[in-house]
Amino acid sequence: VQLVESGGGLVQPGGSLKLSCAASGFTFSINAMRWYRQAPGMERELVAHINANGQITEYAGSVKGRFTISRDNGENTLYLQMKDLKPEDTAVYYCTAIAFAAWGPGTQVTVSS
Repeated sequence: VQLVESGGGLVQPGGSLKLSCAASGFTFSINAMRWYRQAPGMERELVAHINANGQITEYAGSVKGRFTISRDNGENTLYLQMKDLKPEDTAVYYCTAIAFAAWGPGTQVTVSS
């Protein structure tokens, strides 16, 4: 199982970013996926969940209405569209497949003016 996140960066408050997660080594299209994040000194927290066919999504209360999780099963790629970013969204963002205890290296998102 390999997961590689990308798309992070430095953005001003109120800005947007779209994260990607390239998945390989397993059957992506039949696995539910999640985005997590971990801020310095904090525990890793669940941000968003999507089922295998993309029809069911769930979000942490802190990001609901601002973040959108989606997936392209033809491209084995998971996405996280983030809008109206806040300084408290600063963290390393990780994707994971629920069925596997595997994590990618993560991608850093920094929201600062």
